[in-house]
Formats: sequence, structure tokens, C-alpha cells
Amino acid sequence: MPIKIANELPAHKALESENIFVMTEERAVSQDIRPLDILILNLMPTKVETETQLLRLLSNSPLQVEVELLQVKSHRAKNISEEHMLKFYKTFDEICTKKYDGLIVTGAPVEHMEFEQVDYWDELCEIFEWSKKNVYSAFHICWGAQAALYYHYGIPKYPLKEKLFGVFPHRCLDTYHPLMRGLDDEFYVPHSRHTENRRGDIALVKDLQILSYSDIAGVHLVSDMACRNFFATGHSEYDRETLAKEYFRDVGKGLPINVPFNYFPDNDSSKTPRMEWRGTANLLFTNWLNYFVYQQTPYDLSTL
Repeated sequence: MPIKIANELPAHKALESENIFVMTEERAVSQDIRPLDILILNLMPTKVETETQLLRLLSNSPLQVEVELLQVKSHRAKNISEEHMLKFYKTFDEICTKKYDGLIVTGAPVEHMEFEQVDYWDELCEIFEWSKKNVYSAFHICWGAQAALYYHYGIPKYPLKEKLFGVFPHRCLDTYHPLMRGLDDEFYVPHSRHTENRRGDIALVKDLQILSYSDIAGVHLVSDMACRNFFATGHSEYDRETLAKEYFRDVGKGLPINVPFNYFPDNDSSKTPRMEWRGTANLLFTNWLNYFVYQQTPYDLSTL
């Protein structure tokens, strides 16, 4: 089934070129079916790239998905035109009376700051609180996951000695959990972060379960016991070249940065990166949509 997005969203052409079934707004209104309403709070500076990555994964299921993009009004995006934000993004004031089947909260490049120092922290807390009664299931990514774990459970983040950067092997800790269904015994996920959540802190919270772990990268996937909230410390949504762009950007700025772990063949940055996480990414998002959004959310969202 298709994903419904605005006709002029830049991701539209990119997805169509990949033969991904994208439905125009005009065609969608003629469909006698209730699509899943998914809200994406995009905190990444690379707005268009992140939009395309997430929309690609949300489209890879037999479910019809309708997506709305959300921005925080207390922070002005610097790497995208104001026209793009006004045209395709809504603010919390515009959507706060609505209900959604699912919410995705992206990462953000603010790890070096304490949560309360982030200029949109109060607004983000308001969204987290609102989501308890207005969103059936939420999927939080990287800093978005750390922020949600801190807000909901008081779990801190800790600085790493050096940036965790590369593609790391992980293993399932609960192979029977529906979110993990279909994953290999060992699977790969990109990480790009300066901070971590520790296994011991999460284990002390009875409402949380760690679903996957890496001996190198640490905690990866966490779920609450009701399976209404998921927290992913990695970036399964990343494209093949995303880590390379980050690496060359930092090299160009003269910042201390290691070659991404297990990414370039022979550790040679002149070679095309290996993409070893595409299947994992598709399974995670499809499983989330199917088992924890589509099969659980009420048909009439007003009863949520």
C-alpha cells in the first residue's frame, strides 16, 4: 500500500524514482479506507534528507500511511528554507487537538547540552506529555530516545570518551518480541552519538525492557511494557552515505573524528560504504507499524 504525502514535498520525487508507491493527495481522497495517521517530529538539521529516509521506511508495508510533519516553534531551523518549513511543517499549536496512531521523534545534534539547556526543551516536554493521551504508539530515535527516557523515567545520559560512530553488530535479547520478529541473530545498526544510556539505569525501571544490545555500542532498543513507547539509540533510517557525509563534514572542519567503524571497505574512505542495515531498518519500522500501531490502535481515533 502507498504512503500519502504532500504532492510537492521534495521526498516525493526521490521515492517515486525508487519505485516506491507514493499516493498523491488527490488520489487519496477517493479511497474508502482509514489510513494510519503518523506524526513525525523532525528535530534533525537535515530536514529533507531525514524526511525522505523515514518516509521510505514507512512506505515499506501493506498499510496506507498518512504523514504529517511537525516542527518546534521555539527553535528556528538554519539549514532549510523558511518556505519549506511553512509549506510542509506544522507547529504543536496546530495539531494539539488531534489524535494520531503513531509518533516518530527524530534525533537532534544537541547531545553536548543538558536536556534543560536545549532551547526547545519545554516545548518538547509538552509534546511528550500530550503524546500520552493523543498518540497510540511512539518511536523515538537517538537523542529523541534519550530525551524521552529522561522525561518519562528520569534516565540520564552519559558522555562518551569519543564519538560512537559507525555500523555495529547487535543481538536480540527477546527473540519473541514482535518488534524483533524476522531479525537475524546478529544484525547491524548505524550509530552516531557522543552520549549513551546505561543498561544498569534502564534495568532499574520495572516498566522498561531492553530488546537489543551491542557489546560495542551498548543499549539499542528499549520498550515500555505496554509497547506504547519504543526508544532506539541508533539510526536504522540512515542512508548508505549518511555517515560518510558526517565524516567528511567533520574532517573538513578539522574536528577530531575517527573513520566510521565497519563502514568503508578496508577502512578506506575513498571506497563506497557497505550498507548492511537496510533489511533491519525495514523490519523494525514494518513491525512497529503492523504490530503496535495498525493492530492495536482503535479505528475511531477519537476514542484513543
